[in-house]
Amino acid sequence: MMNTEAPSSAPVSSTSSRTRVETALRTLGMPADIVEFGTLTRTSAEAAAAIGCEVAQIAKSVVFRGKTSDACVVVIASGADRIDEKKLAAEIGEKVGRADADFVRRRTGFAIGGVAPVGHAGEVTLLVDRALWALDPIWAAAGTPNAVFRLSADDLHRIPGIRVVDVRQI
Repeated sequence: MMNTEAPSSAPVSSTSSRTRVETALRTLGMPADIVEFGTLTRTSAEAAAAIGCEVAQIAKSVVFRGKTSDACVVVIASGADRIDEKKLAAEIGEKVGRADADFVRRRTGFAIGGVAPVGHAGEVTLLVDRALWALDPIWAAAGTPNAVFRLSADDLHRIPGIRVVDVRQI
């Protein structure tokens, strides 16, 4: 759900981010019951502790930047897994690097720690690691570093353009 880099100082309206996620979820016919916590849920461990679930059940969004194309690539994976950048590069046809906070904010419309699988402000390549299908329920960021929503992995298939891939590091 979250990259653990420090957030940029550029302001992002958490209200509009959360509303964008809520609207996208409703449009896609997905559950839109967003839960906000008084504590941060920006890392998989923080989110799991706040929710009371396993770290693996956190659907973290990790944002990468295409080294040649400058594409924004969002990978949704289990909070217990790491992304294999070589596998990811093979999937998208170019080398990637982790995106910095400003790139994430500019391209997705979310601050690091709140990147949702839906409601992006710009064009993103959206991939989901197939290992998520072994988990139910899963929890994803809802646009802010302290908000999440519950869904099933099958709900992710409702997101237009999403691709299921195997990019988990083994």
